[in-house]
Formats: sequence, structure tokens, C-alpha cells
Amino acid sequence: MKADIHPNWHPEAKVSCVCGNSFTTGSIVPEIRVDICSACHPFYTGTQKLVDTQGQVDKFIKARAISDVKRVERAKIIENRSQKQQKSQSDKPSLKDLLIQARKAT
Repeated sequence: MKADIHPNWHPEAKVSCVCGNSFTTGSIVPEIRVDICSACHPFYTGTQKLVDTQGQVDKFIKARAISDVKRVERAKIIENRSQKQQKSQSDKPSLKDLLIQARKAT
């Protein structure tokens, strides 16, 4: 092996988790901090826990609320359009109605 090209190896690197658990392992970094470990991960503990470090769940909930508001507004717009179309159609007879009247007249 070449000298002075490899990183320093720390056989007793300390890993500390946010939950308070800590253990040692080998690494090129002397101290490692993690957000989740085997002591607090939902898969290993069997408990349901929300793991959201970047606010993705809150972002999704906000987007869902905005979507619901827009859906209601869109439904109102569509309902108003259909009412206008029905009103305009009730004023004028359709081509189908005119043809039926013409057949009855002959």
C-alpha cells in the first residue's frame, strides 16, 4: 500500500443517536451523530412512529388542504356554468326539439 494516501481509521468511533442511544464502531470519522438508530427505528421497535426530519408530512398536509379548497372552488365554478347553460338552453329550443315539432306539423 502507498503511504499517506489512506484516511485515518478510528476503530472505536462513537455513534450517538438523538434518542440517547450510543455505540461504537469502526470509521474514518471519530464521532458520528445520527437521527435514527436500531433502538428507535419503527421497524426494529415494532411501534408506530412518525419519522419526518425535513417537514415532508407537514408540507403534504398543507398541499392537501390547498387542493381541497381548490376542488370546492372548481366545483362551484362548474355548477355555475351548468346553470348558465341550462338557462340559455331553456330559452331557445334545441335543433332536436325543432325537428320533432316539424315532424308533428307534417
